[in-house]
Amino acid sequence: MLLLLPRMPSPAPSSACFSPLPAWLRAYARPHLADDIVAGLIVAVLALPQSLAYALLAGLPPQAGLYVSILPAFAYAWVGSSMVQAVGPVAITSIMTLTVLAPLATPHSPEYVTLAASLSLLTGALLVLAAVLRLGFLAQLLSRPVTQGFLTGSAILIVISQVHHVFGVARLSELPDFLHHLLAGQLAPTAQLGIACLLAMALNRYVLGALLARLGLPQRAAAFAVRLMPLLIVGLATLAVIRLQLAAQGVAIVGTIGSGLPAPHWVWPTDTALGQLALPALIMALVGMVQNIAMAQALAIQRRERVSANREILGLGAANVVAAVHGGMPVGGGVSRTALNISAGAHTPLASMVTAAAMAAIVLAAAPAFASLPLAALGATIMVAAFSMIDFQSLRNAWAYDRIDAASWLGTAGGVLFLGLEAGIAIGIALSLIALIVRASTPHIARLGRLPGSEHFRNVERHAVDTLPQVLFLRIDESLFFGNLPAVEERLAAELAQAPQLRHVVLVMSAINRVDTTAMETLCDINRNLGEQGIALHLAEIKGPVQDRLKRSPLWPALNGQVFLSANEAFEALLQVAD
Repeated sequence: MLLLLPRMPSPAPSSACFSPLPAWLRAYARPHLADDIVAGLIVAVLALPQSLAYALLAGLPPQAGLYVSILPAFAYAWVGSSMVQAVGPVAITSIMTLTVLAPLATPHSPEYVTLAASLSLLTGALLVLAAVLRLGFLAQLLSRPVTQGFLTGSAILIVISQVHHVFGVARLSELPDFLHHLLAGQLAPTAQLGIACLLAMALNRYVLGALLARLGLPQRAAAFAVRLMPLLIVGLATLAVIRLQLAAQGVAIVGTIGSGLPAPHWVWPTDTALGQLALPALIMALVGMVQNIAMAQALAIQRRERVSANREILGLGAANVVAAVHGGMPVGGGVSRTALNISAGAHTPLASMVTAAAMAAIVLAAAPAFASLPLAALGATIMVAAFSMIDFQSLRNAWAYDRIDAASWLGTAGGVLFLGLEAGIAIGIALSLIALIVRASTPHIARLGRLPGSEHFRNVERHAVDTLPQVLFLRIDESLFFGNLPAVEERLAAELAQAPQLRHVVLVMSAINRVDTTAMETLCDINRNLGEQGIALHLAEIKGPVQDRLKRSPLWPALNGQVFLSANEAFEALLQVAD
């Protein structure tokens, strides 16, 4: 799968193609250097609270989010094909990690961290294998309603998972007590801080941008201010914790983060872990593949660039393998991080490399500064980001357009919410396949007539057309295979029962792309049965590849009618016979 659009030049087919340097770096345009450096520095600063928050969401120490924003970002920038996609900790992989691992080990425990690294390694290995086998087309297994339902269900789970951090509610059963204290104005410090951060984050995302634009601020400056504000909110919350000594009043904080980067640590999963993580890793690889490829291709279209699906899979796989060794947390293509990268002015993957280098410098020099960062502020960041992923509009669109797709959306989202992520995605794939089979097995079949004064044929139920009393023109709008033949035979029998005077049946095959062996043999049976009733079977508008195969079948020499180039040719020929 390769999207070709005229902007970025392809590397010449020479020995340069085997250079260890990526193509974008060999053809780097110097005017982009300043923009890429500035964009990388901006994203490093703005993505800091998000990286900590997503590690927290995954059940890992917050610093893990910083660690996997460094070397994995380098790996993707070096191997991937998108110019501006940014890889790092993201909400969907974080919630999947927590959902998969929480039943197996206690979050934040050494065993949990080891399992997270194993999950990242398995996911990365599967992605690399898929790229080597050129399996990028597997991303098409998930229809858009399925991915939208999956993301919406996951986003709701993410919101629920942060209730504890933001409101200080350990279990959902404690919500009535929380609401009572809220109405009485007797909230605990954690809830006060969490609600304040949540309201500030929500106002920033949904109100501030429009307000700044109304005040006359340029759109780019307003967008930058909106993206900078979460960092300011988290900073103010941290300052409040320090000045008011809220940690002593029960407000949970990040705690001590050791200075320096962790040494690379190879973790090979045990046999037990392999059995427990194989299916979740496969699902995570598939979901990451779909999201990464979809986003990379959308960006390529906007920027008139080219992107390779298999290179994207390879880049994401390499990033996850590196994350397993350095940081121990699965990563993906981040929507918000990529949006930051683009709005900050990035042109090439060098911006992501600058971000990674700046993040490393921050970890080395300023890690202790994060010790008093409140988990309530990080939880509010996650909640607001998750709310933006909830997409009920896609359900409304699907419901209005195709109820089967809407059922796939609902089934996937419901499966995620009530049965878990793996069950949800499995239900989504199953519903997509069922929908495909249902549509193919119940093809639209139209009885045709000729529009007066033309050579065009249309459905008699939609247009005023000319017909021949003894001739039935039937168009089947689907390839013929064993699954839809009963529907075809039933419709033909109904047409014959309603018009016993028929002497000719013309199958208009303009919409048929393939006739399988069962369908060919069924056509032979139909031809024989019609012949015994004194009815000729004709074929019209057969596509070349279909006709080539039918010529080698028993149907061709046994056909009791004719093969016409067009429906109009059949109409004219049979009109003369009728006369």
